[in-house]
Amino acid sequence: MTQRTSPKEIDKKSQISITANDRSLILAIIDLVAVYSGFLFSMAYRPDYKLNWELVIDNPVWFLLLTGLWFFWGYLFQIYDLEKACLFTTAFLPILSAGFLTLGTFILVPYLAPMLPPSRQPLFITLLVPVAGLVVGRAAYLFFFGRAVFRRKVLIVGAGGAGKTICQAFQEHTQAIYEVVGFIDDDPEKFGNWITFYHQGRGGLHDQKASFPVLGSSSQLLEIVAARGVTMIVLAITHGVSGELYQLLTDSLQQGVEVVPMPLLHEQITGKVPVEHIGDHWSVAMPLEKPGLDRVHQFSKRLFDLVLALFGLIVLMIIFPFIAMAIYIDSPGPIFYSQKRLGRYGKIFSIAKFRSMIPEAEKGGAVWAEINDTRITRIGRFLRKTHIDEFPQFLNILRGEMSVVGPRPERPEFVEKLSQEIPFYRVRLLVKPGMAGWGLIHHGYGDSVKDTLVKLQYDLYYIKHQSRMLDLYILSRTLINSIRFMGR
Repeated sequence: MTQRTSPKEIDKKSQISITANDRSLILAIIDLVAVYSGFLFSMAYRPDYKLNWELVIDNPVWFLLLTGLWFFWGYLFQIYDLEKACLFTTAFLPILSAGFLTLGTFILVPYLAPMLPPSRQPLFITLLVPVAGLVVGRAAYLFFFGRAVFRRKVLIVGAGGAGKTICQAFQEHTQAIYEVVGFIDDDPEKFGNWITFYHQGRGGLHDQKASFPVLGSSSQLLEIVAARGVTMIVLAITHGVSGELYQLLTDSLQQGVEVVPMPLLHEQITGKVPVEHIGDHWSVAMPLEKPGLDRVHQFSKRLFDLVLALFGLIVLMIIFPFIAMAIYIDSPGPIFYSQKRLGRYGKIFSIAKFRSMIPEAEKGGAVWAEINDTRITRIGRFLRKTHIDEFPQFLNILRGEMSVVGPRPERPEFVEKLSQEIPFYRVRLLVKPGMAGWGLIHHGYGDSVKDTLVKLQYDLYYIKHQSRMLDLYILSRTLINSIRFMGR
């Protein structure tokens, strides 16, 4: 039996390990300090207020309101997405947007916020100074916490498909937070080899090459952890853990090294569940303890759906004559298009849409719509880009067949085929399908089995983490995509 190193013998290299939660907390503190101090500075500029402790103590509602508005707009603009926060180019615009909207909505709230100033100059300062402080604070964060000494050193157990997938996720999403030192694997043929792959680089660069060494076997785990200063071990094996490896992981935990299963960490980093790498950990793909299964959540979601569906139908009635005329002039034929789709628990229903293709576009049977599909009409392309073709589905929502937010409903013939090829595909039928979805805003519409697998990973994440705040975020992103003509 291989002799194990005693935990007392492990001596990590000196480094400062900051978790993702620590980074989010630091960012939140920096932002709130910038917002509060900038706001108080702007109040001191106004002659009708005197800056002192009494002003702060007598008006706590100002700071509570600022905090609520900041985190609301910040959530919608993803300012605490650590992937975006690690680059000034991707953090700058969201900070500006959230900052101006926070201060803009704050000063317009009657009775709770300070009275509007009598001139424009103090109003300008109230908007500009806190936002400038936010930008300076983020720059300071990048300068200090973007250094290599603050990155967590990661060792991946398992150099197979799961290990390569999580390593690729690290490179694409969290290079400023995690530094992969390499792999360990019990396959002798992999010892000393390098795991190489291509990934999307930071700042939107494509096809960046990355290579990481296989440092040894699991019996050398403690020695490698000590030599490389590892602070996190990712368990990327789909089979059971042996007794010896279990003991080695326990010894690592005693030394303060975090041990995380690959599926859970991948879910946190990417916002999708890696169904093809779950293996024995099937429960990772199931919403076993999430609010989507309780009555309170279902009632609040139904109420949310009814309010938005009624508002959507009012908008639909206003624009309907113009849309109908445009569709008919561009391509004479029916205004609406109906298809059979699978709803919750596999119940079949008819989905309504504005027709965006030529009449009888599917004479030969059901096929996926492709990019630049020649069957799509000119007005149909506009309707798809703006998601207006989906507006008649507010009737489906009113009837309870769909929800405003959820996995996109699929056609029965596709579901039968996809269920045979993709594991856990039918789990998405546990919730009502939606007009907007987590998978839709991240990956768009799929036109192949590969695309459908990626969308399923996002859909499973939504099913496990569904909430009203997540729904609001998805709706806001969908609205932004519609305005920017980013539909299919």
